Amino acid sequence: MGSKIRLEDRECPLSSALGLVGEWWTILILHDAFDGYRRFDEFQQNLGISSSLLTTRLRQLVAAGVLERRRYQDHPPRDEYVLTPLGTSLRPVIVTLAAWGNGRLTPEERSMVLVDAATGEEAEPIVVDARTGRRVDGPDFVFTAGPAASEPFRRRYADAQPVRTPQRRNGRR
Repeated sequence: MGSKIRLEDRECPLSSALGLVGEWWTILILHDAFDGYRRFDEFQQNLGISSSLLTTRLRQLVAAGVLERRRYQDHPPRDEYVLTPLGTSLRPVIVTLAAWGNGRLTPEERSMVLVDAATGEEAEPIVVDARTGRRVDGPDFVFTAGPAASEPFRRRYADAQPVRTPQRRNGRR
């Protein structure tokens, strides 16, 4: 976890996740990794990031188990950075974040869209509960204290109530 996390938020999964991947360059590196980039020079060229900053971010992602460093050449030594299963599990987060960003734009303003690879049709990603298939962005789902929650966390979520969100005209949130 990063040093930017407040002491009282250290047990919060959102805070710890942001401590790892919440930095702007880190998200862009992950986006490139999902697009198939693996080598240091590919990341650097595509992102225009400094060597030292890229080195730092890649080290952090490897240390956290999000990327794996693999040797692809011995002379001179060269490594590539491959998504681990933990890293691959971040793809829905990146996809949803990009969709949220596009949702603030008109279709003509979008520089990147998610499409079905087979049909080319634009996708509209949503987050659903795996057990029920219901969307989790509505008022029917709330956070509550988990089994490992401290007393302050339990107090925070003691009165967890659904938050009513306004409906859009088309019925979607």
